[in-house]
Amino acid sequence: MGIVTRSKLRLRHDESRVLTRLFIPGQDIAGGSVSRATNTVDRILSLSEEEVEGALTDLFDRFNGRHDDLAGIFDAHAELVAEYLTSPMSHAHRRLLGAAFTHEYSLEGASICNPSMVADPDQRGVDEGALRVIMSVRAVGEGHHSSIGFRRGEIDAHGQLRLQPAVAFPVVGVQRTTRLHRDLFHALLRDLGFDGETASSVLSSFDAHFLPIELDAALAIRQSQSDAGVNVEKIAGLLPLISACFYELSFSSVIDVSRRVLWPVAPHEVNGMEDARFVEMAERSVTRYIASYTAFDGHSVSQQLLETDDFLTFRSSPLAGLGARNKGLAFFPRRVAGRFAALSRFDRETNAVAFSTDLHVWDDVVTFQVPFHSWEVVQLGNCGSPIELDEGWLVMTHGVGPMRTYGIGAVLLDLQDPTRVIGTLPRPLLVASKEEQDGYVPNVVYSCGSLVHSGILCIPYGIADQSISYASVPVCAVLDAMEPPRTTSAA
Repeated sequence: MGIVTRSKLRLRHDESRVLTRLFIPGQDIAGGSVSRATNTVDRILSLSEEEVEGALTDLFDRFNGRHDDLAGIFDAHAELVAEYLTSPMSHAHRRLLGAAFTHEYSLEGASICNPSMVADPDQRGVDEGALRVIMSVRAVGEGHHSSIGFRRGEIDAHGQLRLQPAVAFPVVGVQRTTRLHRDLFHALLRDLGFDGETASSVLSSFDAHFLPIELDAALAIRQSQSDAGVNVEKIAGLLPLISACFYELSFSSVIDVSRRVLWPVAPHEVNGMEDARFVEMAERSVTRYIASYTAFDGHSVSQQLLETDDFLTFRSSPLAGLGARNKGLAFFPRRVAGRFAALSRFDRETNAVAFSTDLHVWDDVVTFQVPFHSWEVVQLGNCGSPIELDEGWLVMTHGVGPMRTYGIGAVLLDLQDPTRVIGTLPRPLLVASKEEQDGYVPNVVYSCGSLVHSGILCIPYGIADQSISYASVPVCAVLDAMEPPRTTSAA
């Protein structure tokens, strides 16, 4: 529309940002599913002490500068594969064993994209009129597996963003189990069509919140009894999978936010955690920051709720209900008329508002925007959580048009009734410029969350699923460019 100012900032993927991961030989396409681990262990046992020491010296010369505490990583991985040992090993042999079962993974080897941005919980020492921010990013690595990373930056009083360089040695959070939600189990089973008598016979023995160990014990008892119940084996398989969707990741406070990586740990997200949409909540009764993200298992998608007060400890749990289907749930920063609300693209084509009483189950859904203009004829969606203004809820949208071109637009929703559109932009704020067309996925500009600072709309956005840039525009200019909606709702 000509009212947005693009910055020169371009955050590109950095192939040198690598993690160490456990590597089990044989778990590849060529080798099938049978592990070659035992043969690898036997070969290491046969090596002389001199050859082992030489190999370790070479490894530390080559890789020490790429990882923090490489020796500790090798030792930890050796412990994980100790079951393959058939005879005692020297300390050096054992360390080389850990190295043989270690590989590097480039977090951003393919791309970095789809940012969202919120105010940093720590505003100490910020220049007058400026705002320190944390930007979440989607990092895409080998095999197109996605993880969630972060960058810290500062927006000045004029809306200009300056990002700090990422600190070396990215770190995966330490995983812990969390308490499970009985009612959410029922909702998820209901979505799958299995919330029947057998599921109730297991879940009814629990309190509203219970521990995974309690579920394991109940399943063991249920399976040892008569199998006359309906779908016993199916339920017995589903409940542990649902349980795995609840977990916590934590980091030490000495680890810079740019080093923190939310890495897939549950079966339903093993192929990626995608497009986190963070928002700062105004509700004192809930966690300060929440986000939705897409969990991908290689075949299907589901949505998870991510909660954190400090970007050190993150709790992840599943979302259920009609409104949580597909991708792109984006939470409102507060309750509306007593209920939690979220933007939803439950039908994959239109924009809707979903409502919930507990942030987890989203069964009440109302569509408020359908494709209308040429630049959005394929589908609509959101570009992050609504921003509350005196004039209404400012919603950043994305539209997909001919040649699968993506554009970022905006609509204004009524504060009291967000299912009612009161203003819309006739054209997108941003489309890919000639310099932004080429990339991993051409002709895409996309954001997962903007914010307003000093009257300026601050928009971090992904380019061609390959890099990240930033644009800004006065809020008043966006509102002045809006027109009354041509259609009030979807029939």
